[in-house]
Amino acid sequence: MIPVVLGVTLIVMLLLELTPGDPARQLLGNFATEEEIAQAREDMGLNRPLLTRYVDYLAGVTRGNLGVSYFTKGNVWDDIMERFPYTLLIVTISMLIAIVTGIPIGVYAATHQYTWKDNASIVASLFCVSMPNFWFALILVNIFAIKLGWVKPFGIETWQGWILPSVSLSIGYSATLARQTRSSMLEQIRQDYVVTARAKGQSEHIVIYKHALKNAMIPIITIVGSVFGASLGGAVIAETIFAIPGLGSYTLSALTSRDYPVVQGSVLYFAVMYSVILLLVDIVYSMVDPRIRSQFVGTKKRTRKEKKQEGEVVSQ
Repeated sequence: MIPVVLGVTLIVMLLLELTPGDPARQLLGNFATEEEIAQAREDMGLNRPLLTRYVDYLAGVTRGNLGVSYFTKGNVWDDIMERFPYTLLIVTISMLIAIVTGIPIGVYAATHQYTWKDNASIVASLFCVSMPNFWFALILVNIFAIKLGWVKPFGIETWQGWILPSVSLSIGYSATLARQTRSSMLEQIRQDYVVTARAKGQSEHIVIYKHALKNAMIPIITIVGSVFGASLGGAVIAETIFAIPGLGSYTLSALTSRDYPVVQGSVLYFAVMYSVILLLVDIVYSMVDPRIRSQFVGTKKRTRKEKKQEGEVVSQ
């Protein structure tokens, strides 16, 4: 994770340096004099060399200091901790909906290959994956909030406010999971162990869900982890449309206002969270697949045995 953090901080700082726009002019407005803008740039530290600013920023990151916002004067770390739970909640709800709907659809399509049910699921998943999230979110608002009046179009004061943003995000995730589940299941149901399980007289439900699906979970878990990590930074559209004070909308507003400390801190936090999620995915691998766990245990035992042998040789 250390190289990832270093690479992210460097790339973000370089991109911000190359992006047109001056935070000092953005802060003071168009009627500010050149002397006032120069003084503001000096106060922000923008007149220092890029390498010096990068080193100072890394030193602050190691101390847990992500800087102070140019415009709100608030601590970036405190703002991230205040807004991130909203983003985490909406992404978690969306992924749960996607898992509950996408995996069963993928299994059903794989067990009915080349039928109209399989073709319908493929067409529906392709449509959902290709459909823009913002367009689908606006359609949901127009139908269920404006015309039917079942839920509020924005706001998260009640649990009903989480329905539309969660559904708008989950539709694409569900289609992605359904396609990956179908592909993984088609590889497994042709294996010899599935034929053997059926020959032993086990029910089709046990064969599919206990044997085939369990062995097809590794690629599915990979997709779930990757999509979940990417969604933490990709929920900005839903947060903007439904007025959710999450980390995505916070980062977007910082980009438009050239608030460099907020942008750097938010992107760095997203990168660290993504790396942590991928680490958890690797850990889940060993919990799902006993072969991976046995390889780790076997390596650990061999390492202990080798160390013991080395100690005996040294003592001799």
